[in-house]
Amino acid sequence: MTNPAFKTSIATVSISGTLDAKLRAIADAGYDGAEIFENDLLSTHLSAREIAAMMQDLGLACTMFQPFRDLDGLPEPQRARAFDRLERKFDVMQELGTDLLLVCSSCSPLADCDRERTIADLTEAAERAAARGLRLGYEALAWGRHVHDHREAWGIVRDADHPALGLVLDSFHSLSRKIPSSSIGDIRADKLFIVQVADAPMLDMDHLGWSRHFRSMPGQGDFPLDDWAGAIRKIGYQGYWSLEIFNDRFRAGSASGVALDGYRALRLMEGGITRPSPSAAALPPRVKTSGVEFIEFAASHEEAENLAAMLRPLGFRPTARHRSKDVTRWTQGVEDPVNIVINCEPEGLAHSFDVVHGASVCALGLAVDDVPGALARADFLRVPRFQQALAPDEWPIPSVRGVGGSLIYFVDAATRAAMWAHEFPHALENPAPGPRLRIDHVAQTMQYEEFLSWLLFYVALFDVEKTPQLDIADPMGLIQSQAVENADRSVRFTLNGSLAAQSLTSRFIQNYFGAGVQHIAFATDDIMAVADAAHAQGLPRLEIPRNYFDDLEARWGLEPDLIDAMAARDILYDRDGEAEYLQFYSRAFARRVFFEVVERRGYAGYGAINAPIRLAAQARHKPDFPD
Repeated sequence: MTNPAFKTSIATVSISGTLDAKLRAIADAGYDGAEIFENDLLSTHLSAREIAAMMQDLGLACTMFQPFRDLDGLPEPQRARAFDRLERKFDVMQELGTDLLLVCSSCSPLADCDRERTIADLTEAAERAAARGLRLGYEALAWGRHVHDHREAWGIVRDADHPALGLVLDSFHSLSRKIPSSSIGDIRADKLFIVQVADAPMLDMDHLGWSRHFRSMPGQGDFPLDDWAGAIRKIGYQGYWSLEIFNDRFRAGSASGVALDGYRALRLMEGGITRPSPSAAALPPRVKTSGVEFIEFAASHEEAENLAAMLRPLGFRPTARHRSKDVTRWTQGVEDPVNIVINCEPEGLAHSFDVVHGASVCALGLAVDDVPGALARADFLRVPRFQQALAPDEWPIPSVRGVGGSLIYFVDAATRAAMWAHEFPHALENPAPGPRLRIDHVAQTMQYEEFLSWLLFYVALFDVEKTPQLDIADPMGLIQSQAVENADRSVRFTLNGSLAAQSLTSRFIQNYFGAGVQHIAFATDDIMAVADAAHAQGLPRLEIPRNYFDDLEARWGLEPDLIDAMAARDILYDRDGEAEYLQFYSRAFARRVFFEVVERRGYAGYGAINAPIRLAAQARHKPDFPD
């Protein structure tokens, strides 16, 4: 379900590879068109005519040729050479089959600041373009020498008043300078020739460096794109929305993956990133979740026994067996229990997952109110579904591909009790007494280059918000971390990636052979009781140095008895105002996955201040985390 009035495009500079490979990736991702970046054309073995033919075969419009730099305000003889160069670019455009050229505001130190001179130069250029059936789009670069504000660029275009001269709006150039989006209301829609889109994190640095290295897809950064896009829609713009992204991570990624991310990001922006847009009603809505219904481990029988030895101290018991498969349901609690499924089947996805990764989380089940709607949203974003052969008596649970090739199942919240009763009819042990747990969050670790892609996956598919990005100090390097959460925080994922080859995050990926779930956090209302029970039953725990607890006493003025109680149980502590957070960790199971237990006393974060302490403690356990 796509909106034909919302036309998508991407500049070829946004993705890696040769120009022909880029164009195939763009077409495969579903775009309507592509901007040809000049350097891509100069470096290809194909002629402009051959590229035009290829784009036609792929069903792609050539939305623009770009960029043309330093045209306006130049003295002679530089001005004459610039116009000669312009005529040559017109030749290329006609061979490419595009009628639009991006003209950037001048950065030349020779450029004159005289506004009338700029208008005269652009008018002459537009007259030459019109004589050949072409158009010019003028863009105010954020680092332009004299013109660096779209309001000023629009004033020049308006006053030139030439039919072949229009405006190019680029979100980066406007929002990096914090130009009010309300000013877009002054622009005439017929003079807005194309819209270029990029998000970015808020950084305090020069605009050129910021633009060249840190642009991101809509939804991955911090720009108020909903306001900006809403202002453009309000003036009646009907042209292309085209991504122009410069980012070192994307250049290191696959062309197909980045192109698909960009398509998803544009569709996310179409419906609204942080709030619904007028287009949202016509699109499949973001998937609303009401909790993590289950976590599924793939394991051999031997691995399953070792995993069981870590689950039992946390109060889990094997309460039921699958009707026909070698799959066991482990639960903690009686009413609305936490569900962990251990899959020891000798074939199928779980078996393949275990062969590749070892015992690990191969799937997550999320409770959703509208399963058909969830699938429609996934299809809309080109998120691949997963289908595995079902026995005639099996309960169908649709799923899509998630991080590291794992699955995300959409569990119908209204029928989940019936699903469990049907799929796991063979009773085993009774639930264990003791403090009840809940799934607090699931931590996923991935390659640094994949981080933004999976962040976009979650914010585009699910009705979640992202928390601010954090840099966490590992003894061997920095780890980038960011969380996504649904409204009631019943579903929370923390995403982690690192460039440091010896960080715990990177070593997990190397040992695990890919991205995946690195730890699972359970919430409780009585962490002391859970810790006592877990440790008494042999849960291998992560040992925290006494120095940490001595500092806690000094920093927070906590009672010595409380400090001693936490130290005896290796419980870490944080506070935000009056809100408190207590947490302890197990050692790692199979050198891959570890468990966390938290108690939240009004605290909304994840104890990031304690992460370096935890990472240093884990680094000391060589058997858990290999070099």
